[in-house]
Amino acid sequence: MNLKHYKLILIILTTGVLMTSCGGVNHIYKRPDLQTNGLYRDVNTADTTGMGLLSWKTVFNDPNLQNLIQEGLSKNLDLLVAIERIKEAEATLIQSKAALYPTINGGINAVIVHSAVSSKTPSAGYNDIALSASWEADLWGKLSSTKRANLAALLEEEAYKKLIQTELVANIANSYYSLLALDTQLAITQKTVENRIEDVKTMKDLKEGAVTTGADVVQSEANRYAAEVTIPDLKKSIRETENALCVLLGRTPGPIIRSTLEEQKQPATLQTGVPASLLSNRPDIQQSEYALRYAFEKTNVAEAYFYPAITISATGGLSNTSLDKIFSGALFGNLIGGLTQPIFNQKINKTRLKIAQAQQEEALLAYRKALLSAGQEVSDALYSYQTALGKGDVRTKQIAALNKAVEYTMALLKYGAPNSNYTEVLTAEQNLLSAQLSNVNDKLQQLQAVVSLYRSLGGGWQ
Repeated sequence: MNLKHYKLILIILTTGVLMTSCGGVNHIYKRPDLQTNGLYRDVNTADTTGMGLLSWKTVFNDPNLQNLIQEGLSKNLDLLVAIERIKEAEATLIQSKAALYPTINGGINAVIVHSAVSSKTPSAGYNDIALSASWEADLWGKLSSTKRANLAALLEEEAYKKLIQTELVANIANSYYSLLALDTQLAITQKTVENRIEDVKTMKDLKEGAVTTGADVVQSEANRYAAEVTIPDLKKSIRETENALCVLLGRTPGPIIRSTLEEQKQPATLQTGVPASLLSNRPDIQQSEYALRYAFEKTNVAEAYFYPAITISATGGLSNTSLDKIFSGALFGNLIGGLTQPIFNQKINKTRLKIAQAQQEEALLAYRKALLSAGQEVSDALYSYQTALGKGDVRTKQIAALNKAVEYTMALLKYGAPNSNYTEVLTAEQNLLSAQLSNVNDKLQQLQAVVSLYRSLGGGWQ
């Protein structure tokens, strides 16, 4: 290689460096301007502090529930999978950073040539040890955009882990509260069965006194069994909820240590903070934005394929006809520079760019939808909590009135009041049980609405 060749390669290399320093054709990512006003519907606040910023230990103060959440964060299998996905993304990012540097390979070659004239002709050949290196100048930011895309992918996986943790904390809390509600409903039903067993005895005594009839006795027995038959289903639901909770905890099915529904404390106020805080605090919105950034950088990469690529490659080493004397052989080397400009490649570049642009637009729409969905969830959770809270006073009055109805109708029946019959007692008792079970559901709705609001505000991963 003569001096002219070296000068040409130097010109190509210098041109590449200068063009790279100009920044290439890369566009700089900017967060889209999304409208957040009115996102929570009828909720206007300037307070930037919302419950989504609180630690789950602050929101859930039941020690048993805290222990379960801590166990889930350590052993939940979905969360462990998310951690492995982060490791994969980290490895990809490291590889994309390394792509900015030259590739170096080493090798040993041995070539043996046999004469075709006679088998007695001695063999000839040569051997060499060589190192080769190649480097592509990142003229238009193709490699750097790929690196930034892989960084966005890593951040997306980290946001996914936060999302899994947020969902996990909420699911454990909801399952725990469901267990407490089922325990309470089971206790109410069992107490009701005990009361109705006493009713049967009372009906039999009244029949002996000719106050009631045999039909009333049979009805009282049927009323007792109507309550008792629901107990197996309640126990089944308790067992299934325990088993489902164990899966969240990454453990084999078994009992769950828990307190009671009455011990759970409701928050005095529910602070949402400003809607704009969702952009930085809610993991699924973060994940959507990182997906958008990934697609944005991939569009940069696709555009870079339309521009020339400069590559520099070099090879050097030792060569000798004898393998055992290879290290005392002759030195050899070459340096090659090339510039490639795409002219016709079956519309691959155009197709690549169109796909990248469409994927970027898809990611933007998904980002907008994630924000709207988050606002809907916050609004729904707030209204659910307010609805359950509003039913509390009314339900308490209903239960008090039904207790009196059972007491009064039974007294009228015992003392033989005119026009009194067991059907009135039966109706009052059935309505009372229904109201008591509904009261438990109201309390469960309050607790789970708090959980939903906390999750929808991005709480749980802090």
